[in-house]
Amino acid sequence: MVDTTKNTQIYATWGRNVAKPVNPNVAGKLITKAKRPLMVVGSEILKDEKLVEKTIAIARKGVPVAATGHSITALVDKDIGAKYINVHSLGHFLGDKNWGGLDGQGSYDTILFIGHKKYYLNQVLAGIKNFTDLKTIAIERNFMQNATLSFGNLKPEVYLEALDEFIDNL
Repeated sequence: MVDTTKNTQIYATWGRNVAKPVNPNVAGKLITKAKRPLMVVGSEILKDEKLVEKTIAIARKGVPVAATGHSITALVDKDIGAKYINVHSLGHFLGDKNWGGLDGQGSYDTILFIGHKKYYLNQVLAGIKNFTDLKTIAIERNFMQNATLSFGNLKPEVYLEALDEFIDNL
């Protein structure tokens, strides 16, 4: 089992709650138990083909995909139904309980994040954390202090191993 709960040093935080470290097996089981999960994919996945493959593997386990930035270029022809949306707009929509979601089936309850720049995503997560009741899980390589749950700061090879374990538990 990969321990992703170590090295959770933070440099700045917003709000009174800080993310709890989570291991990949627990994060995977939480997504499996979610009534309406959504995976939000950032363009950082494009820096590593293995990360693209793991993102697609997660989507193929039945997790709907919101592609932000230019991550859509890696996901558009993969038959996973990825929908494009700006991450800041998505953060705004997620706070609206009457929003029908990207597929018109209703609002989401658990949001999974992968492939984002830390400084950019933490701003979106701060808004979600402080103005919604959503559970957010950051399976990023860096600790995201404004998520509900997050992997710690990981080396690239440990991160890929953690994602494999996460996928196995979906």
